[in-house]
Formats: sequence, structure tokens, C-alpha cells
Amino acid sequence: LPGGGASLRLCSTRAAQEAINKPVIDRIIRVDHAGEYGANRIYAGQMAVLGRSSVGPVIQQMWNQEKDHLKKFNELMVAYRVRPTALLPFWNVAGFVLGAGSALLGKKGAMACTVAVEESISEHYNNQIRTLIEEDPEKYKELLQVIKQFRDDEQEHHDIGLEHDAEATPAYSVLKTAIQLGCKAAIFLSERI
Repeated sequence: LPGGGASLRLCSTRAAQEAINKPVIDRIIRVDHAGEYGANRIYAGQMAVLGRSSVGPVIQQMWNQEKDHLKKFNELMVAYRVRPTALLPFWNVAGFVLGAGSALLGKKGAMACTVAVEESISEHYNNQIRTLIEEDPEKYKELLQVIKQFRDDEQEHHDIGLEHDAEATPAYSVLKTAIQLGCKAAIFLSERI
């Protein structure tokens, strides 16, 4: 039969999926996919404004990692049969506007946005890691490995933002707080809708 190997893989995937906590995994993959999608749109907005500036290559490097993250979550959504959040069209626009808007404040504004978002996402990934370890670290070993790696990448982006004078942005703490509140709302909504 053509595609016989795919059928076997599908069966083994089904068997493995029966052993998982499907609601928890669905929520994790859905929200992480949405977050990586939003991060891609933020960096796209920043590149639209600052792509030809001295900080353009730094933003591009972070964006390239985010593209890899999104690709992986696209694969995980198919493998675990998770539907995306219905809010993707909104995150498409909101992410780009946040990226471009922060970049219009200049290099420091873009980096302040990066610090705020990546700090929120690192914390969010840490919460997910705790949840999966409490569930069963061996059962979720592969997913834990992905989330830990991406958390480390996000923390690196956070640190790059700080190295590029994010904290020197006018009204930095207000901007950071506002962006992080938005991130918390986005996480809450994307897990559920």
C-alpha cells in the first residue's frame, strides 16, 4: 500500500496520544504556537521600520530564531492534532503594530519591546515546564526539551535587548508594564479561544 509507513506512524502517534493529558497539551501547543506567531509578527514590524538601521542585523537574527520556533510549533500542532487559536488574524495585526510602533520609538524602543515580550514568554515557558514535570517528565520528554530550548532562546533575546539599551527608553517601566499586560492577556485568550 502506498503511504503504509505513514499509516503505521499515525497509529503509533494515536497510541502515544492516548496516554497524554490532551487538554493540557492542546492548551500548551495552541498558546505557544500563537506566541511564536505573534513574535514573528513583532519582529516583522520592527524590521519594516529598522531593518536598514545598525540594529537591523540583530533584530533579523532574533527573528530567524522565532521563525524556527514557529516552524516547530506548526509541526507539533499537526502531530498532536491541535487546532490553532481563532485569534491568529488579530495577533497578525496586533503583533506587527506592536513591532512597528515600538521601532518607531527608535532602536531603544524596539529593544524595550523585546525585553518586555521575551521576559513574559520566558516566564510563561517556565510555568509550562513546571506543569509538564508535574504531569510526567518522562512522558513529555520531547516537548519539555523543545520548550526548554525555546525558553533559553527567548531569554537570550531578552538579554540582547538589555545589551542594546532597552532600559534607556523614555518611560521604559510604563512601556514594559503595558506590553507585559498585553502579553498576559494574549496568553490567557490564546489558551482558550
